[in-house]
Amino acid sequence: MVEIEAPTNEEPKMSEEEPRVSRNDSENRYEVYADGKLAGFAEFTPKDTETVFTHTEIGDEFGGRGLGKVLAKAALDDVVARGGVIVPVCPFIAGYLRKNEGYAGHVRWPGEH
Repeated sequence: MVEIEAPTNEEPKMSEEEPRVSRNDSENRYEVYADGKLAGFAEFTPKDTETVFTHTEIGDEFGGRGLGKVLAKAALDDVVARGGVIVPVCPFIAGYLRKNEGYAGHVRWPGEH
């Protein structure tokens, strides 16, 4: 498992630790942890230089805290930092990419060749 720093723009909360994102290669997913617990994940399929994001999920008890955005940013930034190409099959990851500029040169949309 590789630890990835996940900076946030949120004010730190006294009773909660900062979210932490890890790349879990054995499970082919990025995982976000909050309050010391697994809060969600973004599954991917590695394909040569491409990382195909297939599914993202945040646990109901962690909803409304922006953890999906923290997870998406850290995962996408990691793929870019490793020189990879992002393929957003997952609707959540695709939506994040549409709302956040800066990844355009690193994305191959499904159906493009």
